[in-house]
Amino acid sequence: MIISQAVEKMISFYGGNLHDIDHFLKVWAFAKTISEKELTDAHEKKILELSAVVHDIACPLCREKYGNADGKKQELESPALVEKFFEDFPISETDKKRISWLVAHHHTYTDVDGPDHRILLEADFLVNAGESGFSKKAIENARAKIFETETGKRLLEEIYG
Repeated sequence: MIISQAVEKMISFYGGNLHDIDHFLKVWAFAKTISEKELTDAHEKKILELSAVVHDIACPLCREKYGNADGKKQELESPALVEKFFEDFPISETDKKRISWLVAHHHTYTDVDGPDHRILLEADFLVNAGESGFSKKAIENARAKIFETETGKRLLEEIYG
């Protein structure tokens, strides 16, 4: 129920921007799919899914403020937005901090902090590769450097060869 509330609120947040809505829904679907095979803890899955829903929450602000939605600028701007987004949700401060941290590191491929972080990176890459037309070489590099879950690797292979 809380995840569906977040999805509805995020759709409203994007104000009809079909690209942003489509993107977060795909990332959320991949994160959910990977986590169902790779994570056993239901709470960890919930936090990951909520993080996937809001992972690009800073994109509209960054496009307005900087003229683009560069990943590092998103990471910088996202904590305050995540905090405000979840202020009326029945989730603990600890969970809000974890969601905020994950969103603020969803373009950071070094020092991956846990399977939830890894899965969010993999899910976002799976979507970005198709949307941005990543080269075969970029996909091969990601396979070697980013993807560690068996499910993520399998999806990458099945989608991009």
